Amino acid sequence: MKVLVTGAAGSIGRVVCLGLTDRGHDVVGLDRLPQPSGEDGPWYALDCTDPDAVDAVFAEQSLDAVVHLAGHPGEANLPDSLTSHVVTTGALLDAMVAHDVRRMVYASSNHAVGRTPRRDLVGVDARPRPDTFYGVSKVAAEALLSLYVDRYGIDAVACRIGSFLPEPETVRNLSTWLSHDDCVRMVHAGLTATAPGFAVLYGISANTRAWWDLEPGRALGYEPEDDAEAWADRIRPSPEDDWDAAHVGGPYATATFERPALDRPSA
Repeated sequence: MKVLVTGAAGSIGRVVCLGLTDRGHDVVGLDRLPQPSGEDGPWYALDCTDPDAVDAVFAEQSLDAVVHLAGHPGEANLPDSLTSHVVTTGALLDAMVAHDVRRMVYASSNHAVGRTPRRDLVGVDARPRPDTFYGVSKVAAEALLSLYVDRYGIDAVACRIGSFLPEPETVRNLSTWLSHDDCVRMVHAGLTATAPGFAVLYGISANTRAWWDLEPGRALGYEPEDDAEAWADRIRPSPEDDWDAAHVGGPYATATFERPALDRPSA
């Protein structure tokens, strides 16, 4: 399968590109940054907010699927968040429809439901409850995917990623961790699942203390193998642990973000 990976120079992108290549996929990288030193294969340095540039990539490459990882990974103001996560997704979806590419795997986020109070195993049926503008943009991008699945009959899998880290670092991570290897397994499952339509899964490893239900992912063929519990004896409790566990979005759910100044006409 020839797969376009956006955000290919990022922390998740580099792991996914290597992992998909190891699994026999042909990977085409796309990022605003140049191709990292020591890596090879087709590469496009451009911004996914430019629909003409995105379309030109699709016209040049005969793609089978898109893994969309590009986007600012933290909180920003609302216009910038929507541009980074929704406008880019729309440009890619339009190019997919124009060039008959039938599958997208999308890096959504646990922050789409981040204000959900902690309870046993939050499912994909939980109502959207974003904790930030970042979370709002992920909810909107998922809605856009759903629209294109219904309107054009493509397949799209939204992966609500938890804490993508080499190893868990906090007590919260013991519930939310996504290992590098499981991330590759998750993306590969999203690419190869049979006719998923529009589907959502939670992107975490097989954590003993998991906060999110892994069954929707398993139904698509995602079988995580790692467990954050293997690091539990190395993690010291912190005064922030109870606060981090109050909502599934952790510190994002209760953080105070600076409100951007509004441009106002002079009196």
